[in-house]
Amino acid sequence: MRKVLRSDKGSTVPLEPSRWRARPTPEEEHVLGQVEGPVLDVGCGPGRHVLALARMGVPALGIDISPLAVSIARGRGAEVLQRCVFRPLPLQGAWRTVLLLDGNIGIGGCPSTLLRRTGQLLAHGGRVLVEVDPPGTPTGKMRVRVEHGSVRGPWFPWARVAATRLPRIAETAGLAVSAVWESGGRWFARLDRHPVGGGRAHARRRHGDVHAARGSGPGADDWALALAEGA
Repeated sequence: MRKVLRSDKGSTVPLEPSRWRARPTPEEEHVLGQVEGPVLDVGCGPGRHVLALARMGVPALGIDISPLAVSIARGRGAEVLQRCVFRPLPLQGAWRTVLLLDGNIGIGGCPSTLLRRTGQLLAHGGRVLVEVDPPGTPTGKMRVRVEHGSVRGPWFPWARVAATRLPRIAETAGLAVSAVWESGGRWFARLDRHPVGGGRAHARRRHGDVHAARGSGPGADDWALALAEGA
């Protein structure tokens, strides 16, 4: 019996818990190759992206509201806090990259509010790397719940955003879309807090067109202090 995420509009999306514990897919590795550290992974689940970044030598912290997900992530050696993105977080205003993958732009049910919050978390010149739905997918707020056979979880707010609708939503949050690309049937985008030259830029790119970039970010002492504050 498979797990699905069902919306109050009747649509369902299959859930693959085994994938959340696996190593990143090639398309996800391509996204992770574009980060600058330190990185905040919002809705990190069992911590696979945080662990992958650690193997790459990039400082990264994951946050998730699920005690089980946090416990699993920590058991695997990932630096993770049980925390809501809308609550106080360490290194606020100093993160070089925020990740919103696996549909996590839907967290809270209002993408513009979530993106405004990520903008507050970013350092000047920081970026958000986000997964979105394919062009033409209905964009909007909804309630969803997890179903596994006859077992049904509680409803909670969620949202979906099509790639073509992202620029306007990002603009309301003070961010600009600098790249959108498709890889492996999935759609991703990069949002910049203060893009070079100002204004809006929207470049649609295919897998392999965006070059990797990494940065040093705060020093080791700052990183250790951030983890201690969040513990």
